Amino acid sequence: VQVLNAMSLHGHVAASWPHSSIVAANTLDALLEHWRSVGLPDYVQFDNDTRFQGPHNFPNTLGRVVRLCLSLKVIPVFVPPRETGFQAAIESFNGLWQKKVWLRFMPASLAALRKHSRNYIEASRTKFAAQMQTAPLRRAFPNAWKLNYQAEPKGHMVYLRRTDDQGRLEVLGHSLLADSHWVHRLVRADIDFQAQKIRLFALRRSEPNQQPLLSEHPYIFPKRRFREASSRATD
Repeated sequence: VQVLNAMSLHGHVAASWPHSSIVAANTLDALLEHWRSVGLPDYVQFDNDTRFQGPHNFPNTLGRVVRLCLSLKVIPVFVPPRETGFQAAIESFNGLWQKKVWLRFMPASLAALRKHSRNYIEASRTKFAAQMQTAPLRRAFPNAWKLNYQAEPKGHMVYLRRTDDQGRLEVLGHSLLADSHWVHRLVRADIDFQAQKIRLFALRRSEPNQQPLLSEHPYIFPKRRFREASSRATD
């Protein structure tokens, strides 16, 4: 059994999807179900698993989950590998879910697990209903929307990364110089598909709202057909 969990930054909106395995396809289904129910956020944060990001073995590769987000004008954000703190909210919820669902009921089947998990999520949303009401408004899910994997990516995508000893970092398979003096430091890499630029901003945990521009790089996403069949096996 694998479980995909979600937790909002504002309002404590929880969600959970137990499956025999988590792949890109049921991740897409989960996101669509969730966003149709509660509305679209401005951005969504993931870890760097290929099921979310897409394959890592070729440059300029966007998986199906990223393309879904971009098509709905939701900014996908990928946290730094092996960095603590960035996933604190979801890691805390993962532990709570295991304690309240998995360890409490020890379900004998996937169907039973889904039932207990659904009951727990409903109870959680009832408990935090007041907080959910005070959270920032979300955008309504568009009625006429249809996912087109072949559409040219638009909008923004963000990687949070740490530079190496030369002040460089890797984004979508490209090694980019942030600043030779900004070594072993955090950077926000903002990929702007329409402006065809990657902008690198300094990040400080002590001053998260201060993010000065370090460097800017031209970037043109290659026009090529998205191979849906192969992506099912790789992302």
